[in-house]
Amino acid sequence: MTAVAARPRMAPSRRPVDGTRARFDAAVRWGSAMLLWSALLLVTYWWAAGGGLQDLLTWTTALDSVGRLTALIASVLLLAQVLLMARVPMLERAFGQDRLARTHRLVGFTSFTLMLAHIGLITWGYAGGRLRQTVSTFWTLTVDYPGMLLALAGTGCLVMVVVTSIRAARRRLRYESWHLLHLYAYLGVFLALPHQLWTGQEFLASTGRTVFWWTAWIVTAGAVLVWRVALPLLRSARYGLRVARVVVEAPGVVSVHLDGRERGLRPEAGQFFTFRFLTGRGWMRAHPYSLSAEPAGGGMRFTAKVVGDGSRGLVDLRPGTRVLVEGPYGRLTARARTRRRVALIGAGVGITPLRALAESLDYATGEAVLIHRFTDQPLFPGEFRALSRARGLRVVLLPGHRRAPGSWLGDEVPPVDDVAALAVLVPGIGEHEVFICGPQGWADDVARTAQAAGVPAEHIHIESFGW
Repeated sequence: MTAVAARPRMAPSRRPVDGTRARFDAAVRWGSAMLLWSALLLVTYWWAAGGGLQDLLTWTTALDSVGRLTALIASVLLLAQVLLMARVPMLERAFGQDRLARTHRLVGFTSFTLMLAHIGLITWGYAGGRLRQTVSTFWTLTVDYPGMLLALAGTGCLVMVVVTSIRAARRRLRYESWHLLHLYAYLGVFLALPHQLWTGQEFLASTGRTVFWWTAWIVTAGAVLVWRVALPLLRSARYGLRVARVVVEAPGVVSVHLDGRERGLRPEAGQFFTFRFLTGRGWMRAHPYSLSAEPAGGGMRFTAKVVGDGSRGLVDLRPGTRVLVEGPYGRLTARARTRRRVALIGAGVGITPLRALAESLDYATGEAVLIHRFTDQPLFPGEFRALSRARGLRVVLLPGHRRAPGSWLGDEVPPVDDVAALAVLVPGIGEHEVFICGPQGWADDVARTAQAAGVPAEHIHIESFGW
């Protein structure tokens, strides 16, 4: 059954918003942070108990000691980084993509820096503290110590991932190429395993340490295999998605309707999937798109702007084309909602998940407002009119180009302060649950404006695009 474009609910209820799922997600975020800090404190304790502090008293032993500590912390953070990439459902629902991406970036760069510090300090220490001997010592360690060649190869993979993750480098790459290169992070992390388990005294000094590290590695590898490999294949087979039709919504914007069996995925409005279309060349490249209508009856619809190689191919999709999926992902859903009043704020094609939310959320007349900032023409005008008539959704259109850096308003809006404008557009904004979707910089500007207007940070939910 194909997803229907607009199915406004005719009789919204006024029951209180159930914040049970939001509270559970908050507990998961707190528990995850405590687990990570506990692991970091535990390995630091083991380092200190193994003589790490005493070794700081002399220069050469201090180099070796600090090198071991940086290795331990880097290892924990590398495993945490992999788990953040593993699409673990509990973490996806609790953090949401934007928060996960920011955390992943922070943890990744920190672990990479500590890993390089470990290599330099250990080599310097083994060279007796003599800088001139470090190159020859590094060669000896690499060639003669078990697992070191694999660790060096893993380091090379991680260097490539980090370099291509720098913003200036990302802008020069297609998303598909960047995504493929980013997967080498898995290879880089797991190539380091033999070196740590064969030669690392901190990993082998006691049964407790050995069990801890083996458990951490097995859990991490298992998470990747289950949620990045096995589950997407299983869901794709069970759901049997195929392209039903492709609709041009506006110049350069298309909607793809998908049919599938009504079981397996159970996505929510506002979530996104990564899709692979079995059209021949390039089918292995995954493309992330948000649902633009409430999923129903096994059908889904997503809407995308035609910008890159992947999205350009959407126009030529033929009915019946098979689709592989990963997901659903994202927290821009009713799951995050704890307030009756809702503000949905989107820019350009970022309005698509908010369009789905406007259809699926429970609200009465006057409780929901949708702000759509656009450059050329608005998306889904007829569907928003239908939702306004049937549900009482208030729709605000903000045409024009972005008027200035740091401002989220269009240049056709009168020259007023961003905070004052938001307060006028959404009276009582401080009492709303705010959902934002658009380009990353723009979405961050909206979030800062909403906070300045009185919305607590925990009631602001962002999904940005751009990489």
